[in-house]
Amino acid sequence: MAPDEDATEVSHPTKRIRWATHRATDAKAENKRMSLKERLHRRVGSNSEKKRDSMGKETGPPENADMASSEAESDDQDGGRTVYFNVPLPAHEKDEEGYPLAHYARNKIRTAKYTPLSFIPKNLWFQFHNVANMYFLFIIILGIFPIFGASNPALNAAPLIVILAVTSVKDAIEDWRRTVLDTELNNATIHRLLHYSNVNTAGDTISAWRMFKKACTRAVVFTYRWFKSKGKSGKGKGASAEAAESRHSVDTRRASAISYAGPHDEGDIQMTPVPSPLPGQSPRHSPPPPGGPFADVKEGDKIRAPVHNHPSKFYGSVIDPYKTIPGKTRFNKDHWKNVQVGDFVRLYNNEEIPADVVVISTSSDDGACYVETKNLDGETNLKVRNALHCTRDVKHAHHCERAEFWIESEAPHSNLYSYTAVIRWMQHNPKDPNAAPYEMAEPISINNLLLRGCQLRNTEWVLGVVMFTGEESKIMLNSGVTPSKRPLISKELNWNVIYNFIILFGMCLVSGIVLGVFWAKPDTSHALFELGSYGHNPATDGVIAFWAAVILFQNLVPISLYITLEIIRTLQAVFIYSDVEMYYAEIDYPCTPKSWNISDDVGQVEYIFSDKTGTLTQNVMEFKKCTINGVPYGEAYTEAQAGMQQRQGIDTDVEGARAREQIARDRVNMIADIRKMHNNPYLWDDDLTFVAPDFVGDLAGESGEEQKRANEAFMLALALCHSVVSEKTPGDPPRIEFKAQSPDEAALVATARDVGFTFVGREDDRLVINALGVEQRYTMLNTLEFNSTRKRMSAIIRMPDGKITLFCKGADSMIYSRLIADQQRELRATTGEHLEMFAREGLRTLCIAQRDISEQEYQQWNKEYEMAANAVAGREEKLEEVSSRIETDLWLIGGTAIEDKLQDGVPDSISLLGRAGIKLWVLTGDKVETAINIGFSCNLLNNDMDLMVLRVTDGNVATAEAWLDEKLALFGMTGSQEELDAAQADHIPPPATHAIVVDGDSLKLALDDTLKRKFLLLCKQCRAVMCCRVSPSQKAAVVNMVKTGLDCLTLAIGDGANDVAMIQEAHVGVGIAGVEGRAAVMSSDYAIGQFRFLTRLVLVHGRWSYRRLAECIANFFYKNVVWTFSLFWYQIYTNFDSQYIFDYSYIVWFNLAFTSLPVILQGVLDQDVNDRVSLAVPQLYVRGIERKEWSQLKFWLYMVDGIYQSAVGFFFVYMVFAPGTFVTENGLDIAELRRMGIIVATIAVCAANFYVLFNTYRWDWLISLVVVISTLFVWFWTGIYTTFTDSAQFYKGGAEVYGALVFWAVLLLAVVACLLPRFCVKSFQKIYFPLDVDIIREQIKQGKFDYLNQTDAYLPPPPEKAISKVPSDVSKYKVANAQEGDDDVRPIYPPSVAPTATTHNPRSQNGSGSTDYTFRQSVEGIPQHRISMDRPRPSYDRARMSMDRVRPSFEASNDFTSAAMLTRMESAQSRNSLSAAPNTGPQMASRLRNVFRRPTVTREEVPEHLRDSEQPPVPAANHTEDSPRSPPRSPPR
Repeated sequence: MAPDEDATEVSHPTKRIRWATHRATDAKAENKRMSLKERLHRRVGSNSEKKRDSMGKETGPPENADMASSEAESDDQDGGRTVYFNVPLPAHEKDEEGYPLAHYARNKIRTAKYTPLSFIPKNLWFQFHNVANMYFLFIIILGIFPIFGASNPALNAAPLIVILAVTSVKDAIEDWRRTVLDTELNNATIHRLLHYSNVNTAGDTISAWRMFKKACTRAVVFTYRWFKSKGKSGKGKGASAEAAESRHSVDTRRASAISYAGPHDEGDIQMTPVPSPLPGQSPRHSPPPPGGPFADVKEGDKIRAPVHNHPSKFYGSVIDPYKTIPGKTRFNKDHWKNVQVGDFVRLYNNEEIPADVVVISTSSDDGACYVETKNLDGETNLKVRNALHCTRDVKHAHHCERAEFWIESEAPHSNLYSYTAVIRWMQHNPKDPNAAPYEMAEPISINNLLLRGCQLRNTEWVLGVVMFTGEESKIMLNSGVTPSKRPLISKELNWNVIYNFIILFGMCLVSGIVLGVFWAKPDTSHALFELGSYGHNPATDGVIAFWAAVILFQNLVPISLYITLEIIRTLQAVFIYSDVEMYYAEIDYPCTPKSWNISDDVGQVEYIFSDKTGTLTQNVMEFKKCTINGVPYGEAYTEAQAGMQQRQGIDTDVEGARAREQIARDRVNMIADIRKMHNNPYLWDDDLTFVAPDFVGDLAGESGEEQKRANEAFMLALALCHSVVSEKTPGDPPRIEFKAQSPDEAALVATARDVGFTFVGREDDRLVINALGVEQRYTMLNTLEFNSTRKRMSAIIRMPDGKITLFCKGADSMIYSRLIADQQRELRATTGEHLEMFAREGLRTLCIAQRDISEQEYQQWNKEYEMAANAVAGREEKLEEVSSRIETDLWLIGGTAIEDKLQDGVPDSISLLGRAGIKLWVLTGDKVETAINIGFSCNLLNNDMDLMVLRVTDGNVATAEAWLDEKLALFGMTGSQEELDAAQADHIPPPATHAIVVDGDSLKLALDDTLKRKFLLLCKQCRAVMCCRVSPSQKAAVVNMVKTGLDCLTLAIGDGANDVAMIQEAHVGVGIAGVEGRAAVMSSDYAIGQFRFLTRLVLVHGRWSYRRLAECIANFFYKNVVWTFSLFWYQIYTNFDSQYIFDYSYIVWFNLAFTSLPVILQGVLDQDVNDRVSLAVPQLYVRGIERKEWSQLKFWLYMVDGIYQSAVGFFFVYMVFAPGTFVTENGLDIAELRRMGIIVATIAVCAANFYVLFNTYRWDWLISLVVVISTLFVWFWTGIYTTFTDSAQFYKGGAEVYGALVFWAVLLLAVVACLLPRFCVKSFQKIYFPLDVDIIREQIKQGKFDYLNQTDAYLPPPPEKAISKVPSDVSKYKVANAQEGDDDVRPIYPPSVAPTATTHNPRSQNGSGSTDYTFRQSVEGIPQHRISMDRPRPSYDRARMSMDRVRPSFEASNDFTSAAMLTRMESAQSRNSLSAAPNTGPQMASRLRNVFRRPTVTREEVPEHLRDSEQPPVPAANHTEDSPRSPPRSPPR
C-alpha cells in the first residue's frame, strides 16, 4: 500500500484494510481476535516509537571490516547459487528424476560433540588420543599376561579407569550444556510460510539410522526431564493451570499468521497492517484491489510518497497481479530447524534471526529495519538494514504467493561485511494485462541481508526470504574455535617426560640384560631350584624381563601428573573467577577465565599489547569543545591537561580542583542561559557535557549576526549528518536518546540536542529537527557512509526551502584536502590551530564542512551514484569513486573535540606493570597526537623521553631502513642476528629515555621481512612503543613479531571486534567487557571489566599460578622417583627379575591417595606473599619474566634428590635386615618381602609428603591437615587391608610390622636423613643467598607491610612511599609568570618550563627543517596573561598557557593535527589534480600565522641578528652540569 504523501508516525484508521475492521461472529474469528488483542498488548511499547528511515542505499564496510577472517577465499569457488520463488526450476537445475540438483545445509545445527548413542565410543576415542592414556593402557595390557609378572592386573587398571571416568563426566557435563543450548535454538519458534511450494529443496527423507538416533535422544531427554520434574512436583495445581493458560495464549498468538493493525484504546497508534487471509477467504483469482499497491502506477510514476514534486525512480514490483493463487498459504509458527533455503519467514521485534535472510519488506514504509549484531561481532550498536525496493509491497501471505522472482547469489562465505547478489523478476504492467512482461533486476548488498544470530530491534516486523541456512550461514562459518593455546610450561614438561622415558628405558634395559646374563650362567642356584624359565633361553628371558620392568617401574613416567595439572588449573580458574577484587559491579561482571589451562602463562608475561579506545579509555564519548567560524568554545579539564601539568611540576590536585570548580559555575550559567533563550524540553541538565556559556550568548546574537548564523549552521550539521536511531521516552519532560554505530556520533547528535537542535526522529525519508522550538523537516537524499578508508561521512539533504546541501564530517586531513581552493585562508589557519590545541588536550577531533549543490548537478551525480549502487561487481569501489566526486569544494564550518576519558586506575596500573618489568605497547587506530597525549596522561610517556616518530612519506622501504639504521646507531647497534639472539636473553626493561611512535603506513614497511629484525631491536630499546592508525591484522602482526622474534610470552588486551586478531595471536588474550560489545570477550582467554583488573590478574594470580605449578611439577617428579627407585634398588638383590618389594595395592594407591592431595593443595593454595604485598612489590614478578621458577636445572636437582632419598629409604631398611639377626622382641621374624615393603613404602610416603611441606611457603591448618591425613592413610590402608585373608601373603603384615620398635626407629632416622640435605640447602640459601621474596617475607615478619591492612586502595602504595614521604623539590613547582588573581582570567596552566626541543633538552630531538612551523617568542616576550581579546575564555586561555612549545619529534608525523600541516593542505581533492598542496612560501605562511589571539613570530619577523641562527633564543632551563644525562640523544634533523 502506498503511503500518503504526508504520512507520519500517526496511523490513519480509516485507511486500514477492510477485513481488519469487519467483525466476524464464528469461533475462529473469536480466537483470532483474542490472538490479536494479545499481540496488541505486547506491542504497545514498540508501536509508540517513530518510524525510521533508511540511512542510504549502500554503506561501506565498518572500520573493522579488514578483521574478517577471510575475504570469501575458498568458499566462493563453486560459483554461487540461484534460488527461485514461485518460479519453476529450470531444466539445468534438476536431476533426471526432477529433483533439485542443489543440496543445501539443514538449518539444524549441532555444536555438541556427542549424542547419547555416540558418547561412550567417541569420548573414549578422543581420550585415547592422549599419549599418556595410551601408555597407561599399554601397561595394563602388558599386565594381563602372567608372563610379565603383574600380580593384580584388574587393580592395575584402577588409576586409568578413574582418570577416564573423571574426564568423561567433565566432558559429558560440558557437552550436555551445549546440547541443551542446541536443542533450545533448533526448536525456537519462527513464523514460516506454510502450504507454499518451495521448489529449491526436495522432501526431507529420514533414514532408519537417523530415526534410531532421534529415539535415543528423546529417551535421554525424557529421562532428564522426568528427574527434573521430580524436584518440582511440589508446585500447586493453580500455578500449573495458570501457566497452561498463559502458554495457550502465547501459542495462539499469530496463529493465523496475521500482523494486524487494529484500534487501540489509547489513541491512534499505528499497528501492523499485515493480514494473511485464512484458507477460503481469498478468491482464486484476485485482481489488484482499488487503491492497492499497483493502482494508477505506470513506469516513471512514483510508488512511495516523496516529499517534493521531484521525479522518483520506478523500481518495479515482483508481484504478478494477474496470477491465480490457491489462497491457502499462512504464516504459522514453526521450528528453526525446519527452515529451508527459499522459505518466506516473518520476524517480529526482538526476535532472533534464524538464518541469513534477504529483507523483502518491513513494517516501516521506507523499508528500513534495525538489527543488533552483538552475537556476530560483539557490537551493541544498532545497524540499519533495508528492504529491496521491488519487494516492499510484499506484505501478506497472498502477496508471497503472487511474487515471482529469483535471486542469483554468491556462494556462502565468512566475511560478515560483504554480500553480493541480484534479484531478477518479470515486470508486469498493472494497467494492461495483455502487455508483455519484461525482465528487471535490482542489486542486493549486505545492507539487505539479516544474518543469523542478529536480533531485530525497533522494528515491528520484517518479511524475508531465506538464502543461507545452518552451517552455511555467516555466523556458523565464523564460529571457528579460538586457536588452541598450550601453556609454555607444558611444552617444556614434554621434554621432562621424554627424559623420564629415557631413564625408564635404561632401567628396563639393565633389567633385561642382567636377567638374561644371569639365566645364561649354569653354575648358579637357579639351575638346581628352578624348573625353567618362560623364555627357555637367555635372550627371550631378557626380553620378557624388559617388559616386566616396564610394568614394575611404570610410575617413573608421571602419567597422573596430567590429570593433577588439570585439577589444579581448574581450581585456579575457579579462584580467579571468585576474586571479588576483580568484580566490576557496574556491569555485574567478574573476571571470567575462558581458557583454564594457561593460568601459569599469565605469570610469565613480558610484553603487553593494549588497545587504547575502550581499553585504556572508557569509550564513553563526551563532547567538550568545538571551534566555529574561528571562535573556540567549551570549558574542560582533561586528563591529558593533567598530564601536561605533571610534566611541568604543577600540583594537579589543587589546580584540577580549581578548574573543575570554575567549570561547574560555567555549567550553571550555561543551563540558565539556554533556558532563558529557549526552554528546550529535551535538555536534561545532567546530560550536558558541552559547557560553553559564550556559545549560548553567540547563539543569541551577542557577537553579531554572522557568528549566530555560523553557530546555527554548525549545530544543524551535527543534527543532520549522522545515521543514529532516536528513542523517545515519554515523560515530563520527555527524554530522547540516541543509538549510534559509534559513541562519537551519538555524542555529536546529543550535543546538538542539548543546545536546542534536536533530532526528533524520521518520517519516511525525512529527518524531523526541532531547531530552537521550531520543528522542521529535512529530506535525506543520500547518505555517504563512514568507513576506515574514507574517514568521513556525508549527508545530502534537501532543505525546507528546496535547496540541496551536502554536510560532511570527518578527519581534519580529509576535510581540509576537500575544501574549496583559495578560500577561507584565515579561518583555515585559526581552525587548524584550535584543532591542534584540542588534540594536545587529548581530545578526538573532527572537522565539519558543507556545500550547496545545484539541482542539475545533483540529478546528474545521483544517476551515476545509482548506477554504482546497482553494480554487482566492484560496487564498493565505484561508490567510493562517485562519492568522492561530490565531496569537493567544501566550505569549512568548524571542528569538534570529544573526550574519551581514561578508565579508573589506568595511570597507576601502567606504572605498576612497568615496575614489574613488563613492557606495554599501545596499538590503536587513533591519530598520533591523540595517542601521544593519552600516553602522557596515563604514565606511559614522560617528558624526559626522546620521542622518535617513524613516518615514511614516500612509502619506500629504503627510506624506512635508513631511518631505522640511524636510530639503531644511537644505541650502538646494527640490527644483526647476533644482537637479536642476545636480546632474547635480555629481560631487563630499557631505561625510560626513548619512546617510538609509528603510524600504520610506516608500520607496513617496518614489518617487511627485510626490516622486521631492525625494527624489533629498536623497539626493544624503547620504554614505550605506540603504533597508531593500525588495522586489526597489523595488530596481530606486531604481536607475532615480538612473540617469535624475542621468544617471550605476550599478552594482548582489547575490548572491540578489531582487537580479536591480536587477542588470538598472543599467548594470553584478555577481553574487556565494554561498550563495544563482547567480540573481544568471546575470543579471549580471560575477560575482565576494567583495565585496572589486569594488574591483579597478572601480578597476583598469574605469579601465584606460575610459581605454584612450577613447584608442584618438580615435587611430582621427585615423589615418583623416590617410589620407583626404591623398587629399582631391591632388584639388585633379585637379579632384576621384576619382583615387587611392595604389595601391589601400594603401587596403585601411591599416586592416587598417599601423595596426591598435598601436591594438589600446594598447586592450588600455596602463597609466598599475599595479594596486597604482591601488588605493593611488583618487582617480585620479574622471576616469572626470566622463567626462573621452572628450569631444567631445577628438574634435575629434584630428580637427584629423589634418587638420594629412595636410596636412604631402601638401604636403611636393608641394613636392618642384612645381618640376619632378630629384629623383634618376641623373636618372630619380620624379615619377609612384604613386611620389608611396608617399612620402605612408609618411609617413601612420609618423606614425599613432608618434602612437599618443606617446599610450601604457606603453612596453614589446611595444608598441615592434608599432609597428616595423606601420610596416616598408609597406616590406615595397611591396617585394614592386612586384616583380611584376601591379602594373602600380606595377611597380618600391618600388625606385625607396626608392633615392632625397629619400624618406628628406622622410620624416624630414614625420614630425617632424607630431608636433612634439603633443609640444609634451603637454610643456607635463605641466609646467605636470599631471593627477593625471601627478603620481602622477612620484612613482612618485621611489620614493614602492616600499613597494607589500613589502606583500601585497589593498588596499594609501595613500602617506600608508605613508610616515608620523600620531600619534594620546591623549586620544581615554581611556575613561571604565575600570579594570584581572578580564576576566570588567571591562567591555571602557566607557560611550560618543562625541557622541550627549543630548550635543547638533551633527551629530546631538535628542530626539523623540513617544516614551516612558526618560531615562538621566549616567555619573556609573551604577555603575562595570554587571554582572548574579546572576552574571557578560561579553558581556552588555560590550554594556551599549558601547551608545550612545538616539538618536532611529535610533529614530524603528517598525521599530527597541527596548524602548519593543515594550512599546507591546499584543497588537493578539490583541485582534482594535485596529490599534495603546493608550497605557499614564506609570505603566505606569515600572512596565515598573523591571526588574532596568538602572538607568534614568523621567519620573516625574526630580528636580523637571529635570522641566521638555527634556533630562536630560549629561556635558560634549570639544568646543572651535574644533572644526570640520558643515553645518546637523537641528532638534529
